[in-house]
Amino acid sequence: MENTIEYELIRAKIKNMYIYIKDGKVIVKAPLTLKEEQIKEFINKKSNWIYKNLEKEKEQIKVEEKIEQEDLNRLQWIVKNSIEKYSKLLKVTPNKVKIKNIKYAWGSCSIKKNITINQKLAMKDAKVIEYVVLHEMCHIKQMNHSKKFWSLVEKYMPEYKKYKKMLKS
Repeated sequence: MENTIEYELIRAKIKNMYIYIKDGKVIVKAPLTLKEEQIKEFINKKSNWIYKNLEKEKEQIKVEEKIEQEDLNRLQWIVKNSIEKYSKLLKVTPNKVKIKNIKYAWGSCSIKKNITINQKLAMKDAKVIEYVVLHEMCHIKQMNHSKKFWSLVEKYMPEYKKYKKMLKS
């Protein structure tokens, strides 16, 4: 079968070949000594995976394009107010707060107290956004998901489980 998948080939001092998708492009990283026909054969074997993941990325882009500036402004306002509210209650202040597209989570908190909020929350209910902010703020005090952490979340938002569930829909 002839290879019809366009890809960018990166040769490197590595033992195994692998494929990843970045910005809608198929990137193949291969050992320096691997023959072109072996690379094409590998791509053909992985074609189902490649097409599936290219499609996933297209869908992701569609969702991101649907988020309008009005929704982002609303998200920024809710995040700002929630940060202020929980900074006073928890007696902690994040170093930086960013809103951006992250693929792996609704929010994150680094050891340096930097909070990142996923812009896809712009499509969610205000209370759900507030829950994510509280969750990340609690990580400033507890950098884990221990009982202590969840007790802290529950102390300031007793109905948090309802909003956590709403993130999945």
